[in-house]
Amino acid sequence: MISVSRLLSPQFYAIQRSVVKMSAFATQTAGGGVSHSSMAIKPPSHPTYDLKAVIELALAEDAGDTGDVTCMATIPFDMEVEAYFLAKENGIVAGIALAEMIFEQVDSSLKVEWMRKDGDYVHKGLKFGKVSGNAHKIVVAERVVLNFMQRMSGIATLTKLMADAAYPARILETRKTAPGLRLVDKWAVLIGGGKNHRMGLFDMVMIKDNHISAAGGILNAIRSVDEYLKLKNLEMDVEVETRTLEEVKEVLEYVSGSKTRVTRIMLDNMVVPLENGDVDVTMLKEAVELINGRVETEASGNVTIETVHKIGQSGVTFISSGALTHSVKALDISLKIDTELALEVGRRTKRA
Repeated sequence: MISVSRLLSPQFYAIQRSVVKMSAFATQTAGGGVSHSSMAIKPPSHPTYDLKAVIELALAEDAGDTGDVTCMATIPFDMEVEAYFLAKENGIVAGIALAEMIFEQVDSSLKVEWMRKDGDYVHKGLKFGKVSGNAHKIVVAERVVLNFMQRMSGIATLTKLMADAAYPARILETRKTAPGLRLVDKWAVLIGGGKNHRMGLFDMVMIKDNHISAAGGILNAIRSVDEYLKLKNLEMDVEVETRTLEEVKEVLEYVSGSKTRVTRIMLDNMVVPLENGDVDVTMLKEAVELINGRVETEASGNVTIETVHKIGQSGVTFISSGALTHSVKALDISLKIDTELALEVGRRTKRA
């Protein structure tokens, strides 16, 4: 078993201590999108996803039809302040580039500086960024910025743990993301050192159990996909899910004797949980040996931080985990004007 506390220790992460300024990176392109040329880790691509619109929606749901009544009542509109980002847990920070985009949309005159970049380790009590400018605008942006950063940092932190433990296999997320936040969640996985699985239904063929059942068998499903892709002149990878060694053998026989687009075989639930909390990977290893590098392999099912190392030693190419995004625990981060009082309270509550 892998010690989670050991994996979260600072020596596991490269820390960049210089100040990283990411000003003016969120410039609008001619097509209405956003240029990400200066981002440390760029978001994955999507043909229809509008990240700026997602930010606008998040700000609008917070403001409602009135705006921040507490700010308007308590903060002079022309007040200038500095507020600091404070880590209240150890982990991997993510969402810095997205935070810049949010501040830019709220008030382009706000100045943001970072002492860390996306993907860096932060420890409890660390001040890792600063925003300065109009107090009202900073407080209006605060919760939206933190909601994105805390979720993304939680995903990146777990991804980093899983990716390190899974080596030499690569860790993947799935489509089990928060509705409307697909690109944001998958961006956080990249920041944490993982690799993206398919973005959606459009960029990869994945033949799963329901497709196989509806098509009348695994070989019928693969043949139908090959014919469809040829008919439509589509170039994309094809993955097929297998649940038994017999299905693996069927797919391999087809791959060996046919011109096919199949590039990966998913080995689903071939990791068997044991009563003592360990897992038996015998079936998984047998499948990997049968495939013998002819196509990529992906292990799926019963993947946890405790089991991923053993799965990664089986010889599989990839390990997919829905838990990276569907069961995310947010990393505790705050944005404070009075950081000394915040640290005092944090120490009292063991969060700084």
